[in-house]
Amino acid sequence: MVNRKLIRPTLSDVKEQPPSKFVDGQRKRVPPEITNAEQYYYLKQMSSKTPMVVKLVDGEEVLGVIEWYDQHCIKVNRDTGPNLLIPKQVIKYIYKEAESKELDQNVLYQNGG
Repeated sequence: MVNRKLIRPTLSDVKEQPPSKFVDGQRKRVPPEITNAEQYYYLKQMSSKTPMVVKLVDGEEVLGVIEWYDQHCIKVNRDTGPNLLIPKQVIKYIYKEAESKELDQNVLYQNGG
């Protein structure tokens, strides 16, 4: 017979190991903190100079092209008025101006207009 020695980790070795990333046999997924989706969207719209509609919290709509953005605000260039620097905290949502025209066309078509 072969003389085998049982190898067990000591209690201190077990305590030093980080907790397992696996729960019930599956790896625990941690959501990313930064997705860069906002930056990607702004850069795409800025490079193509897409006409955008910025809907503000108070209900006002600003039409124009996004010239630049930072962490706290965006700058919108407008043809009908002065360029605006809009804080992100007052923006409700942003969408492409073409999308609102398509929606209007669909509503007119459905209503028989």
